[in-house]
Amino acid sequence: MTQDIKRLYRSRDNRMLGGVATGIGEYLDADPTLIRVLFALSFLLGSAGIVVYLVMWLIIPDEPVAAPLVVKRKSGES
Repeated sequence: MTQDIKRLYRSRDNRMLGGVATGIGEYLDADPTLIRVLFALSFLLGSAGIVVYLVMWLIIPDEPVAAPLVVKRKSGES
C-alpha cells in the first residue's frame, strides 16, 4: 500500500522572492497571490509577516530537481 505524502517545498519555477508563497499555495491548493497578499497585510499591520516569511525561507527546503531523462541510442544511430 503506497501513500503519497504531501511535502512542503519552496517553488523553483514560480517564485517572486524565495518561492515561499508559491510553495505554501501548492501545498494548500490555494492561489499563491492570496498567500502573498496575506504576507503583505501581516507586514503592514504589525511587521510580523516579513519575519515569518524570512524564517520560512530559511526552514522550507527547495523543491527537488527532477532527474533528467536519459535516452540511450543504439550503436550506429546518429
